[in-house]
Amino acid sequence: MPTLLLVRHGRSTANTEGLLAGWTPGVALDERGAAQAAALPGRLAALPLSEVVVSPLQRCQETVRPLLDARPGLTAHTDDRIGECHYGDWTGRKLVELKDEPLMEVVQAHPSAAAFPGGESMRAMQTRAAEAVREWNARVERDHGADAVYLMCSHGDIIKSLVAEALGLHLDLFQRISVDPCSVTAIRYTRLRPYLMRLGDTGDFAALAPREETPSDDAPVGGGAGAP
Repeated sequence: MPTLLLVRHGRSTANTEGLLAGWTPGVALDERGAAQAAALPGRLAALPLSEVVVSPLQRCQETVRPLLDARPGLTAHTDDRIGECHYGDWTGRKLVELKDEPLMEVVQAHPSAAAFPGGESMRAMQTRAAEAVREWNARVERDHGADAVYLMCSHGDIIKSLVAEALGLHLDLFQRISVDPCSVTAIRYTRLRPYLMRLGDTGDFAALAPREETPSDDAPVGGGAGAP
């Protein structure tokens, strides 16, 4: 079966403003995010990509645009199932305000039980994304062969949930996974099991440097902004 490259969108204006963007329209890449997207074609130059599947949200569409411009024969397919989690009433709110919400403790420690008010549950988010991957795996293998490589551009929580599923981890453990903006995660699927080949690879270790502020023990909902 094919190898899937999961690319998180580049850094967005919502990331730098500390907002939980969700499906808010008009959330674009910031200057750094645009530079990350511009570097993506070079990072993937050695790979013969067969398909590109992308979330409908603007920040993902902008992330793949330089790659599509560099490879005119490559077509992007928009798939709502790999769009961001529907955060409902939390959409557009500042993350610093949400940390004191009782639901945030559930999101952090027991996400399989978390359902956002007016939105969807994290279980539903993972299920729809995993179904999309299974269907695209079959389609890509049918059209391009078992050794094909294809790319999905999606969002932090979506990618983390797909990694957890590939590793056979319960959704309650997915907050232990981190994927920075414009990072590449590679999963090779086989008949019997998936293999995680890369996780959150940006080629940049700046995000690991100590920071002046005390780091939080909580996972960044939505994925975080990466290195400062």
